[in-house]
Amino acid sequence: MFRVKILAVVISIFVTFSDEMAILESEDSNPPSEVKEQELISPRLIEKVQEYPNYPEYPETFTVTATVYYPEKGQTDGNPLITADGSRINPKNPKKHRWIALSRDMLTRWGGDIHYGDTVWVRGVSDELDGQYIVRDTMNRRFRNRIDILVGRKDNIYGRWENVKIAKAEFPDDSELDFKPSYYGFAMKD
Repeated sequence: MFRVKILAVVISIFVTFSDEMAILESEDSNPPSEVKEQELISPRLIEKVQEYPNYPEYPETFTVTATVYYPEKGQTDGNPLITADGSRINPKNPKKHRWIALSRDMLTRWGGDIHYGDTVWVRGVSDELDGQYIVRDTMNRRFRNRIDILVGRKDNIYGRWENVKIAKAEFPDDSELDFKPSYYGFAMKD
């Protein structure tokens, strides 16, 4: 029995070695300038692709200018604590909401790709301000290709940042999720 196991190991090593040699021979026929590095793919990504054959593409990334705004009459409309979609801003700590306003050219209401309530990723402002935000407000019509991050005056954040990247966060539909409360230890009454 032991000899059979050793023989199986030797054969598998031989097969693996011969497969690698065949790959190396095909790469050697190309000039060195055309040889490309192979990308490593994690096993989890492979499982996701196999599980969902129509795996979505990466979301479109927009390059914008970012600024900050405060919920004050001078920087908003007549009611600074209500956003364009009707959400109420906490006047004591507006930054905790992680809400942004987009210029009209980016919103679907005016022909853009992003809806109110969509989650977007922001990158390129600062470590403190980069991350996920929810679109809740609209900027003045004179602005194009711009975002405005909601902060409070007490936060002492000022600035204008160019070449900021934003991307719409994509989440699967509820129909694709196989969620049952018992999977997570929740009990439900009938």
